[in-house]
Amino acid sequence: ETGEIKAINFNLVEKDLLMNEASQTLLCLTSNGDAVVSQSQPYRPPIIGIIPYKFLADPLCKVKPTLLLPQIPSVTASTKFDCYERGEEELGETGRGEGGGSACHLVSITPSHGDVKSVVQGILLLPTNEHGVEEKNVPLIVVPHGGPHSCTTSSYAPSYAYLCEHGKYAILHVNYRGSAGFGQTPLESLAGNVGRQDIDDVYQLTKRVLYSFTDIDSSRVGICGGSHGGFLSGHAVGQYPELFKVAAMRNPVTNIATMVTSTDIPDWCYVEALGKGQYDWKRFKGPTPDELTKMWEASPIAHIDSVRAPTLIAIGKSDKRVPPSQGLEYYHALRSSGINTKLLLYDDDDHAIDQVQSEADHWINIKQWFDEFL
Repeated sequence: ETGEIKAINFNLVEKDLLMNEASQTLLCLTSNGDAVVSQSQPYRPPIIGIIPYKFLADPLCKVKPTLLLPQIPSVTASTKFDCYERGEEELGETGRGEGGGSACHLVSITPSHGDVKSVVQGILLLPTNEHGVEEKNVPLIVVPHGGPHSCTTSSYAPSYAYLCEHGKYAILHVNYRGSAGFGQTPLESLAGNVGRQDIDDVYQLTKRVLYSFTDIDSSRVGICGGSHGGFLSGHAVGQYPELFKVAAMRNPVTNIATMVTSTDIPDWCYVEALGKGQYDWKRFKGPTPDELTKMWEASPIAHIDSVRAPTLIAIGKSDKRVPPSQGLEYYHALRSSGINTKLLLYDDDDHAIDQVQSEADHWINIKQWFDEFL
């Protein structure tokens, strides 16, 4: 009624688990003002509950949500999971999960490169055995998110829970500078610096994790991402081929210079490749030769001759955000260089590749690709 915004913390899990890794969401309000909410962790599918209006209206009242829908058993995450935080200097032992499944660590660094010095955070999932002990000598899949101005939260992601628990892969989600949620200045620092600042953040956090977590096999590191995450996957295998040995891309941006006149977001191409203030919002114009050069230099295609990693590319043929020609261009460039590559085409999918059959096929292929080459 007053327009005041109030943060409400709640716990839908009966046991008093560590809640610093929980992702909580307001789904809707009922006609009488009750709040329907959900809660999940990287390992735990969402649990849905309701917070009565009286608890929302009285700031002195302790919030007591009621479960509407308890956790649904999941083949990808039905076991206990613990989350521990490890900073740059904390390299010793941490706690372990119990009962098999996965363990979670919050990791962070402050990179030295770039004009804006701010933290780069990551969420590391490690597979555990039936006794809750973290598996030994596991390969690592690095996952930079898309956007780039979004972020990976601590909510449940079935695809990566699947790779971790059933593929026995460590999963590192990277929130590089430019991610949402870490301040406006770090977010804007990425404009004009894509293909440099972001991939160096990914590289440095990966190296830190390999140094800190000796149960990860540093000789078996892959990368997986969609959209801008696919863009960074291409940069990873092109700029750091000695580290990133396998890649899986989903509707990746591979050549900004050839994307700018065929995408529904030409502003993205100008701002991310050239910097803030480089796009005319009042009228569209084609890029100049100098602008095209800078766009090409910021793209994964500029490093194609250095790629050695077997690369899986998935494309939604109805994608208007990142045109299918982006993935096709990269695929044919890899093939002509003799690199082991595979193309997945989904005729009726767009940018997300999220139709039920397509999504299932896509992630099964990703697991099989990493199983074969990593």
